[in-house]
Amino acid sequence: MRAVVIDEGGLRLDERPDPVPGDTELLIEVRAAGLNGADMLQRRGGYPSPPGVPADIPGLELAGEVIAVGHQVTRFSPGERVMGIVGGGAQAERCVIDESHALGVPEGLGWSEAGGFPETFCTAFDALFSQAALGAGERLLVTGAAGGVGTAAVQLAHAAGAVVVASVRDERSRGALVPLGADEVIGPDEVPARGPYEVVLELVGAASVPAALGALATGGRVVVIGIGSGGEVQFHLGQLMALRARISGSTLRARDRTAKAVVVEAVRRHVVPNLAAGRLRVPVAETFGLDEAERAYERFAAGGKVGKIVLVAR
Repeated sequence: MRAVVIDEGGLRLDERPDPVPGDTELLIEVRAAGLNGADMLQRRGGYPSPPGVPADIPGLELAGEVIAVGHQVTRFSPGERVMGIVGGGAQAERCVIDESHALGVPEGLGWSEAGGFPETFCTAFDALFSQAALGAGERLLVTGAAGGVGTAAVQLAHAAGAVVVASVRDERSRGALVPLGADEVIGPDEVPARGPYEVVLELVGAASVPAALGALATGGRVVVIGIGSGGEVQFHLGQLMALRARISGSTLRARDRTAKAVVVEAVRRHVVPNLAAGRLRVPVAETFGLDEAERAYERFAAGGKVGKIVLVAR
């Protein structure tokens, strides 16, 4: 098979042996694989893959057709369309995925959208509801809201009855957030004045955190799941104490098989039906072939996009 390979910080298309599915795994003919911030970090050497996952083939989400299954697999059969999360290796023509981390692709959903759904919506759902316990009527700030996880979070929070404030640096992208469910779309410099916020979903990192912390409501919760602007922040602990606030961080990639399965099952029950009914969508900013991976990564890094960059089979 052909695979996108990280080689000393660069990307190249290389031939690799086809993976072999384990007892509980599916072998997937990959049709689409979303590009995420984690892939950018891994390319720079800052986010190594977990044990048992290809160390130099990026990609945390995929969609495609099942072509073989392990002997303990019970939920999927060859020929079915699936999408799901993996620890790495998705940006290739074939990839294996544990059946408990896979979801059926709703009828009518295109490959690009399916390939950009799993990691972003699983991450956003887990952060908003499992980590931050976002409730109806609460005021949520999503920083860096125009990206894949941001657009997912805006939609999920809106569907749950939260008041959604989306912070977007690029003025040209702000209008696209309103149809997704944002009640207000603001620039980063407006964050303090538009508070207080019961929940902050932090997707930007160091450049954004101080303003968000300064605008928290009493009992506010901050969940950090992106550090593209840096990972070091200085703040006064007394600020958290006075507000009885909580700041936490979360990643999905390094969790064990069971923990990931819990997240995927929650998304299957609570999110996929809304996706199938058209109440949620996966905005795709642009697609690229596997042989255009370098261009795809450059487009991701350039910013100014709404939704996902997706690598597709061509």
